[in-house]
Amino acid sequence: MGKDEGKLKRKEYEDLLDPLEEELVGMARWARVTGQRIVVLFEGRDTAGKGGAIRAVSERLNPRQCRIVALSKPTEAEQTQWYFQRYVAHLPSEGEIVLFDRSWYNRAGVERVMGYADEAQVDAFLDQTPVFEKMLVDDGILLFKYWLTTDQANQEERLRERLGDPLKRWKLSPIDLAARHKYAAYTQARAAMLRATHTDHAPWTLVDFNDQKRGRLTLIRDLLDRLPDTRCEPDPIEFPELGTEPLVEDYSVLQPIAPYPIAG
Repeated sequence: MGKDEGKLKRKEYEDLLDPLEEELVGMARWARVTGQRIVVLFEGRDTAGKGGAIRAVSERLNPRQCRIVALSKPTEAEQTQWYFQRYVAHLPSEGEIVLFDRSWYNRAGVERVMGYADEAQVDAFLDQTPVFEKMLVDDGILLFKYWLTTDQANQEERLRERLGDPLKRWKLSPIDLAARHKYAAYTQARAAMLRATHTDHAPWTLVDFNDQKRGRLTLIRDLLDRLPDTRCEPDPIEFPELGTEPLVEDYSVLQPIAPYPIAG
């Protein structure tokens, strides 16, 4: 079987995604009307497809309501703070949806495997995280934690694609390359993380992202199914007749630049 056989084609994927996008828009409307706060964590191996999954969830939503949080490495000052402190600052307010592109679980994954955190720090994190997340849930936040999985063969293929594609080269970092030989170590770190932090109040959900398009559909369907009934009709908006002939733009002060040239 070829590498793409059995995987969703673009047109089929888009046809399946369309109704899910409508449900996502309805979910966002429901969150705004009810004031519900929603947090979704996207974790997984490098190249698994976190960015594409986040775009699939957020693309049709109002960016003023749905925020994406992708923090860089902590500053010197942040390294002296309570570990969760810099993440708390990005939690949602009333009616907001926050999507974390990696999260506080960096400590249990990349920081542990790459040696940026020692075992005492990791053990403290694994002890504290269920308590921290219980506080979030008890305060009314709807918390969803997704781990995107992918086999190493697919990871290698996607890393090579990034290397050869100038539009994706920015995604390839020295950490990504250093992590290539630590696939098994990441598996072990994930197992320890799941044992410590897969709780009744904040369970983990693993999603197969070997086929990224199918993985996005699976994740979105699961997220929507785990929410309460979010059916919420939009507020009616009157759209009266304009009453005059439509006006054209007036360029009396400054002209637009030349249009983009199109051959043919």
